[in-house]
Amino acid sequence: MLHIAEAAKLLGSDMFQTRREFVVGTVRVVDCSASATPAPRRNGYKLIMARPFKPSQVEEFFSRFAQANPRPRSELEYKNPYTLLVAVVLSAQATDKGVNKATAQIFPKIDSPEKMLRFGEGNLRDAIKTIGLYRNKAKNVIALSKALVEKHGGDVPKDREQLEQLPGVGRKTANVVLNVAFGFPTIAVDTHIFRVANRTGLAPGKTPREVEDGLEKIIPDKFKQHAHHWLILHGRYICVARKPNCPSCLVADLCRFQPKTQPAGAAADNERKLIKAVRRVRS
Repeated sequence: MLHIAEAAKLLGSDMFQTRREFVVGTVRVVDCSASATPAPRRNGYKLIMARPFKPSQVEEFFSRFAQANPRPRSELEYKNPYTLLVAVVLSAQATDKGVNKATAQIFPKIDSPEKMLRFGEGNLRDAIKTIGLYRNKAKNVIALSKALVEKHGGDVPKDREQLEQLPGVGRKTANVVLNVAFGFPTIAVDTHIFRVANRTGLAPGKTPREVEDGLEKIIPDKFKQHAHHWLILHGRYICVARKPNCPSCLVADLCRFQPKTQPAGAAADNERKLIKAVRRVRS
């Protein structure tokens, strides 16, 4: 059971009405207030999830990405595992473009934790002040650099648990480093992957960890190495937050999202449509 507004917040606001039903992302929200059959309800609505992907559909989903982009790569610029780790830490709530602009002035001369410690927190703070939360990020980079020198001989560990013990490093950052720097088939769920997994119906989940576990379960091993990049690039450039570019989507016919967006100029504003639809069903 889920209130319609909660469903919209979780899965995106794109929505349409068919009689007393609404589709929000991959979820059909049914108005129970007019139903003749008693049913569990919450605020007059029940939630019906879209049908799950079949293994053959998951295979086809990732086969198309593999054919279109056989060797995707991170859009963060880095020189080695350490600079990748720093770049990912700096990228929290910031764009890769903004991070690359800042690190372009740092990484040519500072590519190890030892050099970063000599550079110092003050200098680093000044160098990355164009990035959001730069003060806290500078503090974390210096702290993790110190930890790498003292506990790991200056090397970036190839273990998720050890990575997550570093200041400023969470599960997502650890997964990115393991995948990009060391080739592990990990899936780092950021806001783009979270949206794509829920909107398409590929691996719905309320939390990043639920989505990660769902993706790990259904993605064939042969696609796991690059799955993270295919999904993040798809979410960044095609399956965008406010208005996905469905006409240009490689997997539109497999995606559970309804209604598909139309070519430019053909669709009404999604937020306005949601508000009007909710008002109609409550009238």
